Amino acid sequence: MDSSSTSSSIDTNEELAYDLPPIMKVYKNGRVERLAGEDVVPPSLDPVTNVESKDVVISEDEGISARLFLPKSITENQTTKNKLPLFVYFHGGAFCIETPFSANYHNFLNSVISKAGAVGVSVHYRRAPEHPVPAAHQDSWLALKWIASHADGNGPDEWLNRHADFGKVFFAGDSAGANIAHYLGVWVGSEGLPGLKIEGIVLVHPYFWGSERIGSEAYQTEAAEKVDGLWRFSCPTTSGSDDPIINPDKDPNVGKLACERVLVLVAEKDLLRDRGFFYKEVLEKNGWGGVAQVVEAKDEGHVFHMFKPTCENAMLLLNQVVSFINQD
Repeated sequence: MDSSSTSSSIDTNEELAYDLPPIMKVYKNGRVERLAGEDVVPPSLDPVTNVESKDVVISEDEGISARLFLPKSITENQTTKNKLPLFVYFHGGAFCIETPFSANYHNFLNSVISKAGAVGVSVHYRRAPEHPVPAAHQDSWLALKWIASHADGNGPDEWLNRHADFGKVFFAGDSAGANIAHYLGVWVGSEGLPGLKIEGIVLVHPYFWGSERIGSEAYQTEAAEKVDGLWRFSCPTTSGSDDPIINPDKDPNVGKLACERVLVLVAEKDLLRDRGFFYKEVLEKNGWGGVAQVVEAKDEGHVFHMFKPTCENAMLLLNQVVSFINQD
């Protein structure tokens, strides 16, 4: 083969199949180039928050793991009877990017766990396009079952055995992670998960969608079409934007959500804002018996707290999450 043929072959292999800025590029040869969320911060004892973290493998075969967080200042003086709320977190990233090990998520969990006095589990699930949705949801369900295996105090991780209160569990996530948190809440409500009592769910800028445009979606046509495309990219087998995974209004089991309280945090300039408000209506019209609250951050966009973690609205968001966990 001459050099020109070799060059042509390389150029063809490196042609883009999908260009999804600012998330990722996928090439025709199958190579995936993630453009964000690939940084890794090692687990540590954080000197600012005094929260200790460590990584655990949940399923080596499936590539499922988690980062655990423990507030040392509380646990050093903790008695066996006085256990801590369990905060289970699912990261965002359109089901395609980010991990619990990136600086954004590591630091956010450190802050929540320190302020709330809780035990944290931040789940690492497999991501699209290599592992299309619903792999993320299935992996997260397996992670929940692993967490629940500690409820009798005889699970594989001593932090969870000794310190976590399995009668006071909170699910939470942002964007795609909020979608997973909701989905698992319905799954637990439909099928049960012995050992866990979910007290509340926190959905930060939840990634919900639908074929019918609502609110500001109607006049943000180009952006809305990108969301349609991104969803199909992450879940090629989907029936479309009314798939119950992405549109809770189309899920006949949505009223079985397994908690008594839900906090939905939305951002004024986020395209997904109206979906957050609509979610509350969906729960109420489907017979869910709990209390849902929607709180809006003014003049902010999607997951702003990850990009501007020290801004006033980000600190307010953090405190809202902490107050929700500590509410009697």
